[in-house]
Amino acid sequence: MRQKVTLIPGDGIGPEIIAATVRVLEAAGAEIDWETHIIGAQALEKQGTTIPDEALESIKRNRIALKGPLTTPVGKGFTSVNVALRKALDLYANVRPVRALPNVPCRYPELDLVIIRENTEDLYSGLEHVVVPGVVESLKIITEKASLRISKYAFEYARKNKRRKVTAFHKANIMKLSDGLFLECFYRAASEYPEIQAEDKIIDNACMQLVMKPEQFDVIVMENLYGDIVSDLCAGLIGGLGLAPGANIGEQGAVFEAVHGSAPDIAGQGIANPTAILLSAIMMLRHIEKHDIANNIENALIEVYKEGKVRTKDMGGNSKTAEFANAVIEKLS
Repeated sequence: MRQKVTLIPGDGIGPEIIAATVRVLEAAGAEIDWETHIIGAQALEKQGTTIPDEALESIKRNRIALKGPLTTPVGKGFTSVNVALRKALDLYANVRPVRALPNVPCRYPELDLVIIRENTEDLYSGLEHVVVPGVVESLKIITEKASLRISKYAFEYARKNKRRKVTAFHKANIMKLSDGLFLECFYRAASEYPEIQAEDKIIDNACMQLVMKPEQFDVIVMENLYGDIVSDLCAGLIGGLGLAPGANIGEQGAVFEAVHGSAPDIAGQGIANPTAILLSAIMMLRHIEKHDIANNIENALIEVYKEGKVRTKDMGGNSKTAEFANAVIEKLS
């Protein structure tokens, strides 16, 4: 059965790694009809808005999108298009699997955990104002609705994927009302999943534990800001953001994306590593119930890493983006 999917090439290296990924999916027989739309800086220049209505409507209609990295100006210019897209579609659950690939130098080659981050509120609500000159106030918003929703999502994910434990990261010892509410909602959700172990850890201690003994964790759920920081920390444990897939999921649809940046310094050179976006596409295939194709591509990707003959520059090799995609295609069964 063919599936329509919105395709957002992104900025910088985005079009290159997206093109490589599309070739792999087509070679695996994914039967996807792509609807390509431009958002971000290019859309702003051409259409006067970072998220054109037709792009948003395409995602709403198809309920699924694969997105390349987008550039966000630092300290000036337009606000994050990624955040705006999540808000527009209420993509409340950010899902970041952290799984080490074979033959990649990293601290924890057996690591396999999942970070689930609340995506719609917390300090990322962007509610800031100047109190008096030299004093800025930024408001942290935590609601029962969002906290309960993301906690239930984490336990549902654990149940569906046969995970044994869900851990909440928080700072309720200091932020007794906001993080206290989040923690209360977490344990309310946990009561509905008695077969899954539930525990909580204070965020600073949790980060230390992640660095020292990450194998103790399975599924981790947390608020927006904590999740943003911790997910990148965990990517570092397996070799970097170039190996980290991600998804933003809500009731109106799901957007799957590489979590790394647009790397404008190497754009157009054909040397970018497409692994992260390819892993994100594998997540997307499982989301739309194309499990056999997802497994086939994942196994092929793992075989390429096991052999170690074809490696992009970031992995210590000299292979081009297209060559890496070709190697994965050759390993498809």
